[in-house]
Amino acid sequence: MQSHLDSVLKTIASEEASAIRRLCDFLRIPSVSTDPAHATDVAHAAEWMVRDLRTMGFNAESVRTAGHPMVLAHHPGTGGSGAPRVLYYGHYDVQPADPLELWHSPPFEPQIVDGIHGKRIVARGAVDDKGQVMMIVEALRAWHAVAGGPPCPVTLMIEGEEESGSASLEPFMNEHRKALACDVAVVSDTGMWDIDTPAITTSLRGLCYLEATLTGPSHDLHSGMYGGALRNPINALASMIASLHDADGRVAVNGFYDGIPDPAPEVLESWKKLGFSEEEFLGGAGVTHAWGEKGRSCLERTWSRPTCDCNGIFGGYTGVGAKTVIPSKATVKFSCRLVAGQDPERIRQLVEKHLQERVPPGYTLEIHSHGVNPAIHVRTDSPYLKGTARALKAVFGRDAALIGTGGSIPAVGSIQRILGVDSLLVGFGLDDDRVHSPNEKFEVKCFMNGTRSHAAMLAEFGAMAT
Repeated sequence: MQSHLDSVLKTIASEEASAIRRLCDFLRIPSVSTDPAHATDVAHAAEWMVRDLRTMGFNAESVRTAGHPMVLAHHPGTGGSGAPRVLYYGHYDVQPADPLELWHSPPFEPQIVDGIHGKRIVARGAVDDKGQVMMIVEALRAWHAVAGGPPCPVTLMIEGEEESGSASLEPFMNEHRKALACDVAVVSDTGMWDIDTPAITTSLRGLCYLEATLTGPSHDLHSGMYGGALRNPINALASMIASLHDADGRVAVNGFYDGIPDPAPEVLESWKKLGFSEEEFLGGAGVTHAWGEKGRSCLERTWSRPTCDCNGIFGGYTGVGAKTVIPSKATVKFSCRLVAGQDPERIRQLVEKHLQERVPPGYTLEIHSHGVNPAIHVRTDSPYLKGTARALKAVFGRDAALIGTGGSIPAVGSIQRILGVDSLLVGFGLDDDRVHSPNEKFEVKCFMNGTRSHAAMLAEFGAMAT
């Protein structure tokens, strides 16, 4: 297996330019799943992936769902009997590119530019998640070129709705449970500790995403005629949003923190040894002062504590120039990141109760849920995680950091619940990759090291054949 891996790694190195070209071709497809105007583009991206996987001997298809297509592909592998079955999950859909005026180049015209770590690829989806999906694909391509296929059975499930709620994911998984049967799942939609240090993510925060619309007057009103005579829905909604936090940065919803355990002392100590710089972390976001739950470190706040944040707010006139109106309604979109010990459905009910109790008399508040997902913790004593750690060390020359992350990946919970397996969360993004923001990028160094790492992980899995 090691002799094959040496040749596979050489093939990856020789194919770097072609791999980047293929990724750029993929990035040019504006597969924005949340916008119905891009439905054809989303389907095109699925078909693009299917065609590419078929060139590597995969039985691949674009499977219709109630929403966007799911890419399902399988290869029996070239190893002996007893090799573990590996399921790779990723997504080919992307976030909207707005606001377009903040991009330095068109978001769906990938640019290769210079950065502090060398070349980087700038485009929507570069790191989330097309670039990370293509690392897996390029590793499989190299194994195909050298050995005729991967050293163990491989299945890929690449969805097209991750950025819009994954409504079709669980129905698809339940329907195709047999085809998705595996011994371990691998997800590459997380990050590294830094440009030179790989990471295995062992915890993910859950998510409760809500949209609330407060309606007052029956129609928009002239602010000169009605200002001061009735409650402005925007002002009222802003007060309701402000009530979600207290002066110490804690979420002020009654019962929100019930049942949450503190990290073990040894876990907190291991985090301290990571050399995390709060100043550098905040600097990457363009700010200088931290905010959050009082008495908690920055890593605690983002890895082990729940949050509640507004993601968008609108109402009244938002066009160019002035229009003096009191709007009839105002809307906010907001999300709660959840941790172990919190029931997402219970949190949804508590937050809704909190807001409904603060609706002005005679006004109405309509709340719509965009989905809830539990927090995830992954076992650190599995042979697959240990094999992954060996593979990462072989590529990077240093041990992988075991970290948490503040983000949520709904599929990880679905895989655990429906298929009964844990996911290895091995990603290669960086904190400054501008995920979901204008000028999203992916370092070429990360892309290539990620490809090598996935190739080495396959060698480790193949060596586990009984």
